[in-house]
This record gives sequence, structure tokens and C-alpha cells, in this order.
Amino acid sequence: MKDLATIIVSHNSKEFLSACLETLHSAMTQIDATAWVIDNGGTDGTVDFVRAAYPWCETIFSERNGGYSYGNNLGLKAAGFPDAPRYRYAMLLNPDTELSPDALREMIAYMDANPDIGVLGPKLILENGQLDKACKRGAPTPLTSIYHFVGMAKLFPRSPRFARYNMSFVDEDEIVDIDSTVGACQMMRGEALQRSGLMDEGFFMYGEDLDLNLRIQATGYRVVYYPRVVVKHIKGTSTRKVPEKMTRAFYEAMKIFHRKHFADDYSRIFNWIVYRVIDLICKIKLLRNRMRAPEKRVVGSAQ
Repeated sequence: MKDLATIIVSHNSKEFLSACLETLHSAMTQIDATAWVIDNGGTDGTVDFVRAAYPWCETIFSERNGGYSYGNNLGLKAAGFPDAPRYRYAMLLNPDTELSPDALREMIAYMDANPDIGVLGPKLILENGQLDKACKRGAPTPLTSIYHFVGMAKLFPRSPRFARYNMSFVDEDEIVDIDSTVGACQMMRGEALQRSGLMDEGFFMYGEDLDLNLRIQATGYRVVYYPRVVVKHIKGTSTRKVPEKMTRAFYEAMKIFHRKHFADDYSRIFNWIVYRVIDLICKIKLLRNRMRAPEKRVVGSAQ
């Protein structure tokens, strides 16, 4: 089997692909790997651009934007996952990321040395040099989410109880088991994908990486944060272009996630309250965004 299939889903993000693909190509040195760029219903000519400038990439064009899960699944299926994989590992990579030259080799070597790891996520650094908090997350149980959204995590960032959502109590340079990495850059063991299946296309945007990580974890594999590899993440290159749509998608994903993973453990009344609170938070975020200048509007987890 080949070493690695890398899947990059782009929706009108052509302007960021050059840096991503150039660093990816450098990182693929001495690795038996293939990269797929998925143009997920875009209108910026991504496929023609990639074919002309980066002919070593495979390309797939989807006439419709079926969502992040849908786009990634197109690439994963092209690589043979989940039933007949031709690669030992699969990596999901956003077009607004940049890899170091040794990133892939280090991650593969670590997973080879630890066969119980199903998902490995690097340390992601934003443009301002700060940590992308989404790269090491705890499962967003109702209580964990409440602590996060009412501000307890900010008041007690070193508390394993109150700060579980982004696991800020863990040193950002410590290798540690977590519940989820982030789909912007995560490497998955092919055998783990065979057990868990691919991404749930019921999630249009947000939540699908959490869902997949928890499903892989449920099959007996570990999910690990690996900060020895650092990846630059510009973040929000597609979602900021349609902030209202993506904000709604973010909170809809929260409801889907609760319904799928937690609703059976609670009463119908409690679940109804959870969904109404999510709707209320969404309305507040939408109102705040409408009062901001367009360049200052934020979406999803950036809120």
C-alpha cells in the first residue's frame, strides 16, 4: 500500500492554494503519497488552475457544494476508503494551511511507532502567532458546552472541568490524548477509517470532524494531539465570505451533534431546552455580526 492520501477541499479558495500545495509538495518528499484537490462547487476555476500549475495533484470537480463532509468523502472514496483503501493513512488538509518540510514524515513515523493511534493532529498556529484552539478539543457534552459558552472556560482556563471544550488546561506543547483534532489538518489511520466509516454528510459545515474523531475513538483507537509538528492555519478563508450562512451552519451542526451523540442520554424536555438555547445563541451571534463592519465579522468557532 502507498503511504498517504491527502484530501484538500476548496470552495472558492484558489488564492490560498499555491502556498498550501507548494509546502505540501515539499513535505511529500520521500513519501509514497497522492494529493487530491476537490473543487466543491466553486466558481473560481480551481481545477483548471491546479491542473496547469500543479499537475502532480489529482483533481475532482463537484458541480454542487455538498458541504465539507461531502467534499472530503469524494476524495477519500477516490483513494479507496473505507472499503478498499490503497493508502495506509489519509490526511484532511484545508487550502489555507502551510506545512513544514518534515511535517508528514514526522507524523507518519509517530503513527507507525504507535499503532493504537487512529487520529493524529498537529499544533495549528494562526496568522497572529496564537494557537488555533480547535486543534485540541474535548467532547462537547452539554455540561462542557455550557461551561464554555457562559465564560467559565475563560475564567478558569487551567481547570480540567471548566476548560474541557478547548482543553486549555493542557500545555500547548505537550503530546496528549484528546477527544478530537480539527479537520483543517488531521492524519487518520486507514484501518481506523475502515472501522468508523467516512464523514457524516448530514453535517454541512462544522462538527463533522468532531463526529468522525469520536467515532474513531469509539472503535478503540486513540486520538492524539502532536505539537512536535506545527502547521500554519490562516482560518476562515471560505466561511468569512458568507458569515451569516456559516454562522447558521455552525449552530445547526451543534444541534445535529447533540442529537446524534447525547440526546438519548437525556429527557425530551432537556433536549428541547438544549436546542432552544442553541437557537438563541445563534440569533445573538447573528445580531452582533450585523452590527460589525464586514471585515470584523466572525463565524463558527472564531466566535
